[in-house]
Amino acid sequence: MSDSDDDGDITPFFPRVFLPGESYALDGIAIRAQLLGLVMGLSFSAAVILYLHSSIFHLALFSLALSVFHFLEFYITARYNTRRADIGSFLFQNGREYTIAHCLAATEYLLEFWLVPPFSAPSTPVFLVGLVLIIAGQTLRSLAMIHAAASFNHHVAYRKEVDHKLITTGVYAWFRHPSYLGFWAWGLGTQVLMGNPVCFVGYAAVLWHFFQRRIKTEEEYLVRFFGKRYIDYRSRTKVWIPFIQ
Repeated sequence: MSDSDDDGDITPFFPRVFLPGESYALDGIAIRAQLLGLVMGLSFSAAVILYLHSSIFHLALFSLALSVFHFLEFYITARYNTRRADIGSFLFQNGREYTIAHCLAATEYLLEFWLVPPFSAPSTPVFLVGLVLIIAGQTLRSLAMIHAAASFNHHVAYRKEVDHKLITTGVYAWFRHPSYLGFWAWGLGTQVLMGNPVCFVGYAAVLWHFFQRRIKTEEEYLVRFFGKRYIDYRSRTKVWIPFIQ
């Protein structure tokens, strides 16, 4: 007995969303995961080799941090918030500004290395500060996504869904928007690690502006969803991003 129907469709009962070109396309997920794994491996290897033979290993670490970030965005969503895990969860299409910012960061690092090599590499203390910020920021964001689980969304929720809960425990007990704070620290950490003074200022300004607007909009909806419960929670917690209340 054949699995195909009269029209030659070999998957008549298979959800279309998992087929090539759709939002949950399994081939698209597999390809992206494979590419991230490849970039992670190459970046780590390049960082080790360049550290032993050159002083330009910071860019490889930046690539490693980026690939780990994008992999964890999808993996944690798939593991703890499965219903919302689609190709977009990799955050590859994170906006033109996001792509431009990272290209500029790599460009500044290379220009400094070629034009002013004695001052291009950050000192060891500066490098370690950047590394700590990256690890701490990534850890905080990942914990926020894990703890919020089904209540976490990569986009501002404009309506309250059945599984949308107000999370006030775990990292949310100390940080009102831990995923945003984590990304803010991670982003700044990448620029400290590479010794990019211009992009550090640019990242700080752009990320602050983005999160200031997003938090304001998101909290308006959270007050609608949870009322006094969210107002009370907001009054006893902080965002911890400077100058954002």
